[in-house]
Amino acid sequence: MGPLAVNEFISENTNLFLAFIIGIGFGWVLESSGFSSSRKLAGVFYGYDTVVLKVFFTAAITAMLGLLFMSLFGWIDLNWVYVNPTFLTSAIVGGVVMGAGFILGGFCPGTSFCAASIGKIDGMVFIIGLFIGVFLFGIGYDIWDELYMAKYLGEPKVSEALGMRDGVFGLLLILAAVGMFFVAEWAEKKFPREEY
Repeated sequence: MGPLAVNEFISENTNLFLAFIIGIGFGWVLESSGFSSSRKLAGVFYGYDTVVLKVFFTAAITAMLGLLFMSLFGWIDLNWVYVNPTFLTSAIVGGVVMGAGFILGGFCPGTSFCAASIGKIDGMVFIIGLFIGVFLFGIGYDIWDELYMAKYLGEPKVSEALGMRDGVFGLLLILAAVGMFFVAEWAEKKFPREEY
């Protein structure tokens, strides 16, 4: 819940309670948006349904704009916002593995829990596979720790790497999103899914 518990504005128990409520809300939004359907999720890769792309891109843009405006008004210091460290090799390998699983089965970790929560067996199978993967990674960590830690790039921000201000990058990202939404609409018309 951000820095509220860390700075003792709220208690740790309140922090966990709020996280629980927000998690339920997030799951409800995912399910009501159709994210418990593997066909809808896989539709992004085949072009017939781009709702997932639109929802997640809109969420990312909204979060980015929120942070930029809070920074502008002095409500948050962006230098204190945690940025995941980048290990390029493991990011690429992990992206390929997760992408392949997503294309083959139609779920990512979060959406598999969404599907399982409403009783879908394929979502439950994905969760079992997720835990098996985590377990195998944990017990075999010594085998691939060098791969996992290879090509450390620090905590880069795209705006800094491109040498531009955060606001300018935000504007360009919004324009890219609008363009992507038009392409997504075109793809849905070009590759409609046949109903059986």
